[in-house]
Amino acid sequence: RLAAFIGSYEVFQIKLTSSYSMNDFKEDLRNMFIRVGAKSTPMVFLFTDQQIFQERSLVYLNDILAQGCPPDLFADEDKDNMINAVRSEAKSAGVFDSRENLWQFFVDKVRSDLHVVCCMSPVGDKFRNRCRKFPALTNCSQINWFFAWPEQALVSVAARFLADVEMESPELRAACAAHMAFVHESVGAAGLRYLTQERRNVYTTPKSFLELIALYKLQLGKERSNIDLLRVRLSDGLVKLRDAQSQVADMQVQLKEESVVVEAKKKETDELLEQVGK
Repeated sequence: RLAAFIGSYEVFQIKLTSSYSMNDFKEDLRNMFIRVGAKSTPMVFLFTDQQIFQERSLVYLNDILAQGCPPDLFADEDKDNMINAVRSEAKSAGVFDSRENLWQFFVDKVRSDLHVVCCMSPVGDKFRNRCRKFPALTNCSQINWFFAWPEQALVSVAARFLADVEMESPELRAACAAHMAFVHESVGAAGLRYLTQERRNVYTTPKSFLELIALYKLQLGKERSNIDLLRVRLSDGLVKLRDAQSQVADMQVQLKEESVVVEAKKKETDELLEQVGK
């Protein structure tokens, strides 16, 4: 997104819904092609593996990378509209005015002004299988591998995300950030040992580190909420205990006073019984 902003490119992403279908996907692609080819708007098509709602969608992505435009994306009448939209520009570029030449000019223009960015995780077998089924993902693209962050970068990122978390001191916040970096690197080292022993990969990516920070903040918030709840309950319980203690003290005073009255009444009763007995 930063590179697109620097290059004055608009970023386009599909918006998945529960009812999103292949027809919706094709309509989004058509609108994108119209904006790039007919309206001369440079764009970046950002597509992640989380947006692969059907494997068939990769067929269109493969065709865009390999050919520039999927064969069944536009109907004939839509193609005529695109051809008419670029006719004057093609004429200025010295392109012979024929349907095939103008359509190829439109496709070439789209290939020039549209950048497709596919963000996919290598975790598991899906990425390997998709590269086999859709070779344009590797043959017609440039792969940027994102390697592990160094320790200082991990500490810096953790400190940045913990900046809004209330802690007792900056030293404690720095210690938490350093510990998060240590845990992330320890998991990576354990994953390498696991690969050596069991021949199975366990991936730790920068996204895993961000999820670790988010999980810590979530758990910290929950624990603090539970502690606040327990503190309120303890405070309310102490208030009730003090009230009960005060009431018991008042009742003890009242009991002493009533005991004196009872003793006096008992004495009077005993004297009355003696007189009656005589």
